[in-house]
Amino acid sequence: MSKTILGLDKKETANLVTELNGLLSNFQIYYQSLRGLHWNIKGKNFFELHVKFEEFYTDSQVKIDEIAERILTLQGKPLHTFSDYLENSSVAVGKDISNDVEGVELVVNSLSELLKNERLILDLSDKAGDEGTNSMMSDFIAEQEKTIWMLNSWLGK
Repeated sequence: MSKTILGLDKKETANLVTELNGLLSNFQIYYQSLRGLHWNIKGKNFFELHVKFEEFYTDSQVKIDEIAERILTLQGKPLHTFSDYLENSSVAVGKDISNDVEGVELVVNSLSELLKNERLILDLSDKAGDEGTNSMMSDFIAEQEKTIWMLNSWLGK
């Protein structure tokens, strides 16, 4: 069994890098959708949601960097073009959304999709003995689950 410089199995690490690049792609699409929501939101909840969407995209920007740096730590190469992101993402693109409920529902659905990616990566990183990726995914999951609960409460669900 061939090992990386971190002592992880090379084949398992390559699989993790592939999945992390998928997560990176999804976060980039989610980030850009959040920017659009922040810019285009209208209505009585404008002030509240304008600030909240900015909070979300700022947080996403940090996570994007963390994911890319984790890929590099695993000796992989992070994707970095929009064509790669579109090709490797599964989150919906939010375009021209100005309605508050529609915007919040997009965020909830995007986070739910990110959670699927993160749980898969968590499973793979656990099997690979990759505690660094495991810890990062656990932190992302816990935070996003709480955000989904809070946004669903805002939606009255």
